[in-house]
Formats: sequence, C-alpha cells, structure tokens
Amino acid sequence: MDFKQPRALVTVAEVGSVTRAAELLHLVQPAVTRQIKALEAELGVPLFDRTWQGMRPTEAGVTMAERARRALTELDRARAEVAPARGAVTGIVTLGLLESAAGLIAEPLTSAVLRAHPGIELRLQTGYSGHLRRWLDEGDLDVSLLYDITDSPSLTVTPVVRERLWVLAPPAAGLDPQRPVSFARIARDPLVLPSPGHGLRSLIDTAARQAGAELIPSVQTNSMPLQKRLVLAGHGWTILPGVGIAGDIAAGRLTGAPVREPEVWRSIAVARPRSGRVPPAVDVVARELLCQVRAAVADGRWPSAEPLIGDGGR
Repeated sequence: MDFKQPRALVTVAEVGSVTRAAELLHLVQPAVTRQIKALEAELGVPLFDRTWQGMRPTEAGVTMAERARRALTELDRARAEVAPARGAVTGIVTLGLLESAAGLIAEPLTSAVLRAHPGIELRLQTGYSGHLRRWLDEGDLDVSLLYDITDSPSLTVTPVVRERLWVLAPPAAGLDPQRPVSFARIARDPLVLPSPGHGLRSLIDTAARQAGAELIPSVQTNSMPLQKRLVLAGHGWTILPGVGIAGDIAAGRLTGAPVREPEVWRSIAVARPRSGRVPPAVDVVARELLCQVRAAVADGRWPSAEPLIGDGGR
C-alpha cells in the first residue's frame, strides 16, 4: 500500500516546512515537493500557501490533512491488529483524559496496560470535557473520560464516580479541608474562574445563582494550571474539582476546602463511540481505565469522590 502523498501532506502541514518534512520522512526534499504538487494537481486546488515563513495549509489543505491523518491512523491500527503475535492483544488506542484527572490516572494506567499488553500503543490526549466529547464524536478518540454525561445516542457511557468541587486559595487564607466554605463567603473575594461556556463554569454559575451570590471574576481562563498559578500569585480564589488540586494542597502550595451552600458535584464517566466493532485493544484500555478510577477512589487518592450507583454495582 502506497500512502506517500497523504503522509507527505500530513507531515508538511504539521511542521510547516518541506525540508523538515523530508528529514522526518527520510526522503529528499524534491521527492516531498513532487508528492505535494501531484496531490494538488489531482485535487485541482492548492493545499499550501508558500510564504517566507514556510508552508501554511490553505483551507482545503487543513481539511485534507485532517482526513488524511485519520486515514493513516486507521491504517496503522489495522496493520497492528491483523498480524499480532499468537494470543497477544495489539493495536493503537487513543485515550482521552480530563485535564484535571490526567495527573492521577495517566501513569498508573499506562504502566498497567503496557505491563500486561506490551503490543498496545497508547496515545494519550488531555483536554476539557467538551473538547474530548467532540474528539470522540469525530473519531479522533477511542475511549475517554467525560463529566456530566449520562446518556448519548452516539456514545456508550459507563458512570464511574462523582466528585465534589473545592474552593482553592493561597496558603495565607488558611482554608481547611475539614471545614467546607459557603458560596456566600467565596463571593466576597475576587475569583479566577474558568472561561464562560466551559462545563465547569456552568456548574459554578448555577450554584452561585442558587446561593444568591454574585461572583466577581478578576481573571477568566480555560487553563486549569494557569488558574492555580494565578491563585498562588494572589489574583483571587478559584473553584476546581478535588482531583485536580489534591497534590497542591498536600504539598502546602495552596489551601482548599469543599464548597457548600450549595454543595457542587460533577459526575465522571467512561465513554466510547457506539458505532462499529470494538477492537480488543480498545476494550482492554477501557477496562483498565475503569479499574484505575475505581482504585483511586477506593484508596483515597481522589478527594471528595464517591462511586456512582450503576458502576458495576460498586
């Protein structure tokens, strides 16, 4: 099977340079140039704008590169599945992890999967739930953690855990994990909040309305690490899931406490696309993901978390 043209297209689009793409593909530069020009001639549209800064994909080039990337991934996956060692589970699995939970789940899950199934190639992607959901629907992920999703016609959803939201503040605030903080108290300080439209921000705004509290954002951002850095720098308090701040509180970098009046919870689920056959490697990773989440809750590494009813009876 000859996929030289789509590989050249994807590589040039990613690195923005024919010279660099040729190095990565172990080809001479004129060969890559010929492949791109041949593909443009076949399609009848330019795929790149040639600028002094390098090769910049046109709108058509972006579309073709996205489709070609998925096709090449599926080809790599098929090659891994059709010629496995006897009795081995092999293949490529692209896994989505919530940014807040990645630090807790990624390393033990990777170790467990690769120890038991060294023929599996894991590709980990992190992001917020909305991004991960879109990537699942578009076929860029095989399985993912999502929050606050209970059912979907396009996804198979397994609820796993629910967790409480916490308020996070600089050490001088002296918040105590054993003494939850009310929304009325939180509203008295400037806040570093998730950007509007973010799922976590929707939970926060709903709870604030219930409490009759007006939240004053000093900064809004779509980055959880940036939220924590801005809190540490003294720009306000923030509200985050317990799983995303446990290490910071344990290390004394920040102080935190669960939110009350009202309490705010989010549910976490493992989701997979409904359509198509589930490759054995994807099934293995999905099962291990469930195991790692359950283990983190059971041994207390996931703060303020509770197993959900319907999670395999646990």
